Amino acid sequence: MSASGLEHYLAEFARVEAALPGHHLGWLAHARRQALDHFAQAGFPTLRQEDWKYTSVAALERSRFAVALPQAGAGLDPAVAAQIEALALAGAHLLVFVNGAHQPQWSRVDALPAGMELASLAATLERAPDCLEALLTRRASDYPSGFASGFAALNMAFMTDGAYIRLAAGTVSEQPIHLLFLATAGELATHARNLVVAQAGSQVCIVEHHAGLDGLGYCTNTITDIVAERDAQVEHHKLQQESLKAFHVAGVKLDQQRGSRCASSSFALGGALARVDIEVGLNAEHTECSLDGLYMSGGRQHIDHHTRIDHASPHSKSREFYKGVLAGAARAVFNGKVVVHADAQHSDAHQSNRNLLLSDNAEVDTKPQLEIYADDVKCSHGATVGQLDPEQIYYLRSRGMDDAAARALLTFAFAEEVVRRLGPAPLRTRLETLLRGRLPAPVKEVP
Repeated sequence: MSASGLEHYLAEFARVEAALPGHHLGWLAHARRQALDHFAQAGFPTLRQEDWKYTSVAALERSRFAVALPQAGAGLDPAVAAQIEALALAGAHLLVFVNGAHQPQWSRVDALPAGMELASLAATLERAPDCLEALLTRRASDYPSGFASGFAALNMAFMTDGAYIRLAAGTVSEQPIHLLFLATAGELATHARNLVVAQAGSQVCIVEHHAGLDGLGYCTNTITDIVAERDAQVEHHKLQQESLKAFHVAGVKLDQQRGSRCASSSFALGGALARVDIEVGLNAEHTECSLDGLYMSGGRQHIDHHTRIDHASPHSKSREFYKGVLAGAARAVFNGKVVVHADAQHSDAHQSNRNLLLSDNAEVDTKPQLEIYADDVKCSHGATVGQLDPEQIYYLRSRGMDDAAARALLTFAFAEEVVRRLGPAPLRTRLETLLRGRLPAPVKEVP
C-alpha cells in the first residue's frame, strides 16, 4: 500500500474518531486503535497472496472514499423512501440502514417474539455496551487467520453501525429478519458489522441485503458474525445488488456448537468488484451446515467467493453447492476449502461448483479443495465449467423459440436450481423475479 493511501485512512480516522459509535468506551477505542495499527502494517491484499492471486483490489486501493458517518433522517427523502419500500421483503421484520446508518422510521421491529432482541449496533453500544465487548473484541488479535486481514481491520477501526440480533434459549422467530443496507450517495465507504447470537434451541432466518442506486461509485466493507449455540438453527442469506460501479467486500463467520444446524447462501448480482469470504467452524459433535451460492455477472464485473468449512469435531456434516453464470468479459473466482481435522472422525462433506459461460470472453477460476487429516470420513468435491448444451437449444428452437429466447430459458433453469433450495418464500420470490428480469420478453413468464 502506498504511503498516500495509508495517510488517507489515518487522516480519515482522525476526522471521524470522535463521532464513531461507542467512542467513549475505553475497550472499544483500544480495539479500534489496535485495528488501525494492524491495517497500517498489513495494508490491502495483493496478487502475491495465494487467496487473492486472481482478484486485484488495486482500483479500490487507489480510491479515496470518505468514511460515512451516522446520519439520522436519511430515509426521509421521497426517492429513498420509494426505493426502500420496493426492496423491503413482505412479512419480515425489517432493519433499514442508509449509507451505513440505521433509519428507525423505515424499520419494522414491533411485534417481535418474546426472547428476541433486534436493534442497531450503534444503539446497543449506547444502551448496553457490556453485552457487546466480548463479541466485538474476540477476533481483534486474530486478523491474519480470519477474514481478509486489511479489510477486517478497517471494518473494526471504522465500524459505524449494523444489526445486533440475540435470541434467548428456545426462542423461535416465525418471520424472517430483513437487514436492508442501501447506498444513496457516491464516494463513501461504509463499514457495517452485524452480530448474531442464537442461544440454545433457538431458530432464526436472516436476509442480509445490500443495494445501491444505479451509477453510484462507493465501497461497502461488511462483516457478519454468527454464533449458533447448542441445537440452534440459523439461516443466513446474503443478497448483493450493489451499483455496477461499486466495490463490495464482505465476510461471514459462523461458529457452531453441538447439534446446531446452519444454512448460509450468497447471491451476488451487482458490483464492479465483489468479494465474499465465508468461514464455518463445526466446533462440536453433530453439527451440520449447508452453503449455497449463485453469482451472475456481465460486462467487466469481477465476483469472488472464498469459503472455508472446518470440521473440527466428530460426526459433523457439510454440503456446499455454488453456481455461476458469466457473460460479456466478466470474471469469477470460486475457492472452496473443506478442512477435516484429525479429531473429526465420521465427518461427511460434499462440495460442488458449476459454472456456465455465455460468451467467449467470460472467465472463471474455480478451485475446490479438501484437506483431510482423519481416516474415517466421507468426502467429495467437484467443479465444472461449460457452455449451454447445443442439443437443448435445438430442442427448444424446434418447439418455436428463437435462439435468444432458448438460451435465456436454459440460463434461467440453470440458475434457478440454487434459488429453489431457499427456505424463506419472500426471498425466493424476489430472486425468481430478478432472474426473470434478465430474460427476453417472450419468456419472462416462465413457470
